[in-house]
Amino acid sequence: MPLRTDEVELFERSRARLEAIAYRLLGSASDAEDAVQDTFLRWQAADREHVETPEAWLTKVLTNVCLNQLTSARARRETYVGTWLPEPVLAGDRMLGPVDTVEQRESVSMAVLTLMERLTPNERAVYVLREAFGYPHTEIADILGVTESNCQQIYRRAKQHVAAGRSRVEVDEAATRRIVAEFLAAATSGETRRLVELLTDDVTSVGDGGGKIPARTAPIVGALAVAKFLRGLFKPSDVKRDLVGGRPALYVQVANGSPAVVVVIDDRVVGVMSLEVTPEGVADIRSQVNPDKLERATRHWSTSEHGEPLRTVW
Repeated sequence: MPLRTDEVELFERSRARLEAIAYRLLGSASDAEDAVQDTFLRWQAADREHVETPEAWLTKVLTNVCLNQLTSARARRETYVGTWLPEPVLAGDRMLGPVDTVEQRESVSMAVLTLMERLTPNERAVYVLREAFGYPHTEIADILGVTESNCQQIYRRAKQHVAAGRSRVEVDEAATRRIVAEFLAAATSGETRRLVELLTDDVTSVGDGGGKIPARTAPIVGALAVAKFLRGLFKPSDVKRDLVGGRPALYVQVANGSPAVVVVIDDRVVGVMSLEVTPEGVADIRSQVNPDKLERATRHWSTSEHGEPLRTVW
């Protein structure tokens, strides 16, 4: 039966929430878009007259689509070239969903999205639906086809796994922007000592080029090692300009609720360097340069206000 106008409108009202759930479950904006589209096709094919609560039905279908994707994604990531990192989403993008509480902001942070890769698909689903969207265990249990007590056990286990790898403290937005500006100034100055002072002793830097853009395949650990790497990364070079197709402009922005350096050439996002900032300094640096994972960021960038670049390099 063809979709009525009101049924299409109902789905469109749910789209932002579905995208936000799918992104947290998959860590990929492009995969999340595919999952939502698949859910729409299933909504179109469903016997909608017998769907009592459409929003719950859509959430259940989407979650199961994502669970299937997670299973196949694990196999793909085993052959992924280099380090796999989540796809960054810039501030203002509806795919981020609700970020009003600490739990909601954490559930979409690069740190937690990376940590959630350690969870089983069911653990990830329970964690996201409960932690970020406040679904009761009864509804989550129904979605996953498990008992409520089992759902509660899965949630406790998932929360312990995530908490065990996360020990950072939130820093207010004004402080993070100041630190990022100082970080960029130090990284482009060529002065290693100045940059080391802004990093924690155990800082880690990792990049994802997907085999398409050169990126270190193993994490770099320690303030001095990371500072030396960044000094070389920001050093001007004709080779680098040729690789990315021009002189990049660097912007201080927010991605996934955390401060970030967005690298742009001709309105095309070519890199997002996400920084995890603590009271002690920059503790983690995750650089996404795989062009396949920057398409949504570029679309969002081209239609949003972002001010003037902090500086232009190379």
